[in-house]
Formats: sequence, structure tokens, C-alpha cells
Amino acid sequence: MTAPGAGPQRIAVIGGGPGGLYAAALLKRLGPAREITLWERNAPDDTFGFGVVLSDETLGGIEHADPVVHRALQREFVRWDDIDIVHRGHTQTSGGHGFAALGRRRLLEILHERCAGLGVDLRFCTRAPSAAELAATHDLVIAADGVHSATREAHAESFRPRVTGHRCRYIWLAADFALDAFRFEIAETAYGVMQLHAYPFSRSPDGGGASTVIVEMREEVWRAAGFDVPDPAESVDQCAKIFANALGHRPLRSNNSAWLTFRTVVNEHWSHGNTVLIGDAAHTAHFSIGSGTKLAVEDALALAACVEEHPSLPAALAAYESERRPVVESTQRAAAASLRWFEELGTYVDQPPRQFAFNLLTRSRRVTHDNLRLRDPGFTSGVEEEFGCPPATPPMFTPLRLRGLELRNRVVVSPMDMYSATDGVPGDFHLVHLGARALGGAGLVMTEMVCVSPEGRITPGCTGLYTDEQAAAWTRITDFVHTSSPGTAIGVQLGHSGRKGSTKLMWEGIDQPLDDGNWPVAAASPLPYAPDVNQVPHSLDRAGLDAVRERFAAAARRADACGFDLLELHCAHGYLLSGFLSPLTNHRTDAYGGPLAHRLRFPLEVFDTVRALWPDDRPMTVRISATDWAEGGTTAEDAVEIARAFVAHGADAIDVSTGQVVPGERPEYGRSYQTPYADRIRNTLCVPVIAVGAISSWDDVNSLLLAGRSDLCALARPHLYDPHWTLHAAAEQGYSGPGAPWPLPYRAGSRTPPTGRTDAPKPRLTLG
Repeated sequence: MTAPGAGPQRIAVIGGGPGGLYAAALLKRLGPAREITLWERNAPDDTFGFGVVLSDETLGGIEHADPVVHRALQREFVRWDDIDIVHRGHTQTSGGHGFAALGRRRLLEILHERCAGLGVDLRFCTRAPSAAELAATHDLVIAADGVHSATREAHAESFRPRVTGHRCRYIWLAADFALDAFRFEIAETAYGVMQLHAYPFSRSPDGGGASTVIVEMREEVWRAAGFDVPDPAESVDQCAKIFANALGHRPLRSNNSAWLTFRTVVNEHWSHGNTVLIGDAAHTAHFSIGSGTKLAVEDALALAACVEEHPSLPAALAAYESERRPVVESTQRAAAASLRWFEELGTYVDQPPRQFAFNLLTRSRRVTHDNLRLRDPGFTSGVEEEFGCPPATPPMFTPLRLRGLELRNRVVVSPMDMYSATDGVPGDFHLVHLGARALGGAGLVMTEMVCVSPEGRITPGCTGLYTDEQAAAWTRITDFVHTSSPGTAIGVQLGHSGRKGSTKLMWEGIDQPLDDGNWPVAAASPLPYAPDVNQVPHSLDRAGLDAVRERFAAAARRADACGFDLLELHCAHGYLLSGFLSPLTNHRTDAYGGPLAHRLRFPLEVFDTVRALWPDDRPMTVRISATDWAEGGTTAEDAVEIARAFVAHGADAIDVSTGQVVPGERPEYGRSYQTPYADRIRNTLCVPVIAVGAISSWDDVNSLLLAGRSDLCALARPHLYDPHWTLHAAAEQGYSGPGAPWPLPYRAGSRTPPTGRTDAPKPRLTLG
């Protein structure tokens, strides 16, 4: 063992995959005097899988860190630009993507040679001592022992891993010829939908070579097709027959291949004492975005750099995790989106060919409409044409009709509670707030949740529509929107706070009860929102249910008189109607509790009452929480059935939000994190949906629409940051058509104002 601060001199590496080998090579190259030993239980030429893909970014890092390895890799790489997507007899090709792949076995050989040349002690066919034993005799232990890491499991109390299984089975195979492109092929069989992911990883002058072939399908499809038979050779032959066209009727081969279920690995901590996890031991990302080897190699590079740059091992390991974790989490979010897309592949197969291809290409949200337009403008133009974009019109400025209402674009100002009303009356603040967003170009501007009764308010600052004074104030706002921003629609969202009512203004203490002046709250069941914090609501009896329904009816009549163009019923976020839908908040034993069909009864009664009163030519939407983000709560499958029920009763679109139903929720935050729920409802039921949740750029909006994941996109925070977000999005895309007309008084602002010069010649300050 070395003295503290001298840097690790004795290093143990558990696992001889690319990450472990590359870490050993780099650390030995940086410190030739180091004693580095690597244990690998398999033989040198044993390897899972066939080809691996590395990005140009990763290769750049390798080139800088170890030119010897980089030159060896460069000689081996197969490169290509195209992606072929084959579905229902149509092949859609998109170019400009840029891939580089080589055989996994050859990659390991290159790293073996480099390690041996540098003097790393490689011990193959040898099981490593435990990490605890090695930690006692070495300065640093690198656990690169894969997705089934024994090191991670032995120290689970320190690493705190979370391993999640998924719904598809896959098998890793190879074909002895080189494909021309990365190929995705969809097979709709009698058993269900199957998919092929394939790419070349070696080519030979005689036209030969090899390709990786991964076959994947849902678990139930896998069983129905008989792939659960014990004979793997039979599976391989069956896969070759199913995808015979893609393979040119050639056979597939395996390398002890088995059907697997992908597991997502997340660790709360990546180091424990002087032991550190890298690669799949620390984190996994679904193979459909090709990041496993990439992440492992990048981990190794970052770990070696941090060990070299920091005077103590604790500081080095902390820096390594701090540097890598944001990158890994971003990749895992993209991988999770891609994984879910393939899990739900069956919901997309009826999309038009180009839209299906675009949807597949943008599934992880790393490739977007704007990005794809740069890579392959011809392909993207074809998708836009199939979508129905008028010439030179971005998807977001394509009109949409709901009943008798035509929205000039697909942007919605999402409902945002302002907590700025007095006695439920919207004032000048609301006129300016909503009026400014209407002038800002959005196709539809939504009010905040407008409460149907005094006791249905969330806070004393919430707006209402239960008095004539309130109705007059709302009429003033709708008149302004229709007069000053012709073509902009304004919608009202009606709701009742339920058990989440009688609380402070958001900035005074969100969900906290009032210090005084509390009013009684009601709910489906007598369950407080936060026990020992919020008051216990009274459970609505028959008379109470009837009274609430009549409150909604009265508010709907007033909304009609106010001139709103659209009405949305708020059945989300744990408010009263949402409280009936979730099994976590509805514990009733009468006709309004129990199975989902019963929990739907009261929200549907309210919907039917309002729909009967609301003018037939005006659309009505429903906002739902598609998941409670909590065990035992509403699931994505439940959300589809909830949406199905409202559509059957006449809803024109479903506004798909999530969560805020119980305080113990655990949302999976991230860019556009709620859109997969809208996507699933839309493509399962073929109904219009409004997507919400961290949609922040016009590129995201265009991508979601063009992929068929949403029909409208609702944005909140971007409209708080910039009331003219939609008009600025049009200007940035060079669009000036009818989907985003500038108000006449603002037309001079339709071009970006000039700024200080930055391109002037620099003065010469020196001679020579």
C-alpha cells in the first residue's frame, strides 16, 4: 500500500471487458511504474455479442488519450451513414447519421495487445478475489464486472443499486455478410410484432463481412411464438426465417447466445472506499441506442484522468463520479425513451410509412426534427409533406380542427395557476397575463384551473366561475383576446380542488394549510393529502355528489356566456375528480369505488352534464394524470382506459399530464418526460392528445408532432419566460405565414433586433 496522497500504485481490475481493459491500459500508460493486475474469468476470445458501435466523440477522446489504440481501431472500423427502416413492404432510408463499428472480439484483441505491451498483468480464465480482499491489498480496485456485478451486489448497502427489468426479450446473433446500412425491420407475425436491429461490423474486399443482428419482441410475443423452448438453435433458425428478406435468406449464427431481458442498472453511489464501479457494473443503457461500450470506454477515460489530476484517491473518485454522472443520466434517459418506444412498437405500426420511420429515428429525443432536417433534408421534407404541412411551414404551424374550432397552430399556453385573484375574480393581472400570451402567437391560450365553487378553490387567490362578477371579469378577458388577437382561441379549465383545497398561496407554502380562515374540503374518501398536515376531507355522499355536479354545470353555463372557445375538465393532479380516478385516493365501497369502471363513474357523470350544456360546435377536452408515479396508483394502462372512457362520452382530445396526486410520488423528470403517456394514448386509441411536461423548444414541438406522438403541445414555463414564445419560434425558423401572424402594432419586432458588432476586424497590437 502507498502513502496517502501518493496516488494509487497497486491497482486491481475486476473484469476484462472494454471498460476494464481500457482503464488498465490508460492508468499503466500514465504511470508506467504502477502494478496493475486484471482478472477475467473467461478466455481471451470469449465474448458476448458480435459488433460494437462507437461515436466520433468517443473516438476523439481515445485519440487524445492513447493514439496507439486509436490508430489500431481506425484500421478496423466499418463506417456508414444510412439507416434503413423496413415496414410493411416499404423501405425508408435516412442518411447523414455517421456510424463506426468493429467486432467486439477484435476490439478486445486490440486492448489485450495494448495492455500486454504496457506491462499490465492479464489473468484470463481466473476468477478475481473479492473486491473486499483486493481492497485490503491494493490502492484502487476497479470493478468492471458487468451488469451482473458481484462487486456491486456484495457492497449493495454502499452502492445502493436499483435494477429494473423490462418487457421485451432479445437475442444477440450475427450474419456472415455486411449490411449496407443500419437496418431496422418490423415483422408483424401471427404471434405479435417483432423487430430486428442490425448493422455491419466488418467488411472484406471480396464482398463478405459480418453484421450484428438483434431480434427483440415483447415477452408475451416471445412465449406465443415458442421461443421459450430449451433448444437455442431452434430459436436462431426461426429468427432467420422470420427476417429472411433482411438476411437475403442467409442463416444466422450464435455465440452461446441466449434470450435475455434487458436490465437497467442505476447506482446511488459509484464508489465505496477505494473500490469504484465503471461500465455496466455502474449503469446500463439499452442497446437500441448503442451506448454500452461507449459508456464503459468513456468511464475508463474519465477515471484515469481524474486519478491523474487529483492528489488523493477520494478526491479523484468524487471528481470521476461528478464528471460522469450527468453524462450517464442523460444517456440513460435517452435509452429509456428508446426502450419504451420498442416496448410499445405495436401501437405505431399503423402510422403512415414516413411518419413511422421519423418516429423511430426520433424515439430517444436525441435526434430531432431540426437535427434530422440538417442530416437528410429530402427525407424530412417527405415526412412533412405526408403530415400535411403547407409548403415552407414547420409542423407546429400546421392548423388543427377540433369540432367547429380551427386552431391556427399546435401551440397551447398550458394552464398555470397564478394565485392572484380576489374572491375568485380575475383582475388586471389576468387580463395582462392571458392577453400577452394571446398576442404572443399561441394557437390556444388556456386559463388556470377555474374553480366551480368557493370551497372548490385551492387557495384564496384562485379564480372562480361561480358568480356573475367573476363571469363579467372573464368576459372582459375573452373579448380582449378575440378583438386584439384575432384567430387566437381561449379555453377555460374547470375544476374543483377536492382534498388539496384550503391551502396557502404557492410562494407562501405549497400545499400547506392556511394559518386561519380555512374552509372545509371534500373528496372521494376521507384521506388527507398529507397526513398530519392537511385537513381530513369529508367523503361526498349522494347529496354532495349532486351538488358538486350542479356546480360544474353552472360554471359551464357561465363559461359559454363568457365566450370561451374550448372547455377542459380538470381530472388530474389529485384534485376532486382526479381523486375519484386514482386507487390511492379513492377507497370507497359504494358504486363510485373499487374497480376502475366504478371509479370513473362520477367524473363521467360530471363530464356528461357539462358536455350536454356546452355548445355542440365547441370542443371539450379532459386533463388526466396518466400515472401517479407511486406504487399501487394509476398506471399507464389505466390511463388508456380512462382516456377511452372520456372519448366514448364525447371528449375531443385528452390533455395528458402526470402525477401530483400523492405527496410521496417519484417522478422520472427529464426533457419531455410526460410525453410517452400522451403518445401511448394517442396511438392506442387514435384520438387527439395534448402533450405537456418539460417541452421547452420549438424543435421538440415539431418533433413530437411530426412523429405522431401528439397533436398539440402545451408549454408553461417557456411562456412565463417569453410571452411571445410562439412568434419568436416562427421568426427563428424563418416562418411568416398564417400560423403565426404578428399583431399589427408589433410587426416591426418580427425580426431579431441588431446587437453590438462582434465581427469587426481586431486592431493590431503587436509587430511581427
